[in-house]
Amino acid sequence: MPSSRSKESSTKADKAGGILAVFETEQSPLLGFAISIVRRRAVAEEIVQEVFMQLHCHWDSVDNPKAWLYRSVRNRSYDHLRKDKREEFSEDGGPASEATTRECDLPAEVVQRLEAAGYLRLQIAELSEDDRELVELKYFQDLKYREISDRTGLTVGNVGYRLHHILSRLAEQLRQLGIDGITS
Repeated sequence: MPSSRSKESSTKADKAGGILAVFETEQSPLLGFAISIVRRRAVAEEIVQEVFMQLHCHWDSVDNPKAWLYRSVRNRSYDHLRKDKREEFSEDGGPASEATTRECDLPAEVVQRLEAAGYLRLQIAELSEDDRELVELKYFQDLKYREISDRTGLTVGNVGYRLHHILSRLAEQLRQLGIDGITS
């Protein structure tokens, strides 16, 4: 029968290995997710690092680390936006362009659109791998149905059918969160 010391060190090794595996697979996508919300790489890196530190502390009570991470990064990013109301700057160092924020937008409207985008990204991250691939190919790689069909082996009609149902589910999930009809 193993001693309590060997059992304890085994548990610590399992925890470290699990966190390391999650870190290796999720760190880069989480960083991109945080950057898309806060628009500043340095801030996003800090947020992601803090959230991984929190995960380490709460590892035993977290059932779904990936969902927990995305939710935590989203929440910390929005907290940062609320607390830090600095003017956004574009990549060239000047004030943000109209594409980023419109002069007529109130800060609450901007945060609302950012929250909607964050919730949508979280919902996409929780899709099945096949569904997530279809969404990525269509909306992030901007492929036509024919190109998606060639890559996935699905018929063109099936690609359209599945994307329609995926988007309908995502829209319903957003409506349930109280997000409906937000435009960017």
